[in-house]
Amino acid sequence: MQKQVVGRISDAGVRRERRWGVILAGGDGTRLRPLTRSIAGDDRPKQFCAVIGDETLLSQTQHRISRLIPRPRTLLVLTQTHEPFYKDLVWGLPSSRLLIQPCNRGTAPAILYSLLHIRNQESDGVVAFFPSDHYFADDAAFIAHIDSAYTTAALRPEKLILLGIPAETPEVDYGWIRPGESLDGPVLDYVFTVSRFWEKPTLVLASALLEDGALWNSFVMVGHVSVFLKLIRNALPGLIESFESIRSSSSTEFERTALYELYSGIPVSGFCQEVLSVQPDLLAVLRADGLGWSDLGEPGRVLSVLERKGVRTEWGLDTDPRDGRMLVREEA
Repeated sequence: MQKQVVGRISDAGVRRERRWGVILAGGDGTRLRPLTRSIAGDDRPKQFCAVIGDETLLSQTQHRISRLIPRPRTLLVLTQTHEPFYKDLVWGLPSSRLLIQPCNRGTAPAILYSLLHIRNQESDGVVAFFPSDHYFADDAAFIAHIDSAYTTAALRPEKLILLGIPAETPEVDYGWIRPGESLDGPVLDYVFTVSRFWEKPTLVLASALLEDGALWNSFVMVGHVSVFLKLIRNALPGLIESFESIRSSSSTEFERTALYELYSGIPVSGFCQEVLSVQPDLLAVLRADGLGWSDLGEPGRVLSVLERKGVRTEWGLDTDPRDGRMLVREEA
């Protein structure tokens, strides 16, 4: 059972009408492509595929967070090259909710693009970022934890709150968080400072972190727009300068042509590796137990979730000789 916030929770919490949410749906999903090709018959990224159940992962994410954040304040970050796969999924949504990148340049530009859009609407907004390709066995527990993260962000606006998952295996493809001390003050006492952050450690290090009680980084994050921008400005000042240089003096939006030129010139950059891992002092982590979380980044994880749910598939399995991971093959 979750412990309760001590103090003025009703005053400190972020009201629904002040919350923002961003669903990151611009990735290419190449590692899961053998499976998604088997399911959909084409090369659509996993977030636009019904991998778990009858809905696409993107639709499941939208429904999951709709109880937390008003729909008009929920943005989708997409990539233009994926339009054939998402156009039916976003039909009817106002264009103000769709942030279309010309191409995929990693998570840092996608996050920055959405932050600057929100800053123009509400400079002191509190925003949560949600990957569009995750699974949660207990949506109600997830919602409760994110609600707590919004409250923590309101109480400690200088911190970016990460949702940390108790580790079960020495995963080398995840980010890892070593929690420090509990945050002081009238805050949830299962929220901690971050003493260190690792992105995709070696197996030896991941095994040591597992023994040490470190947490997996879910890449679900909550914080004030200003603290996100501070983190990016500290780590990637050139990226912010590039985006701000193409603002139209007569408009709060980006000029379409300038945006295409910008994306053609900026390098690929990851938010975890290049922003989070180098600034642990600005981070806090909320330990999130009981979520049944999985990052559906490769076929073995999807099949593991389906097995736990008691769902049988006709997909065949092969093993990658390079690393022993499960691969999907299409049945003849």
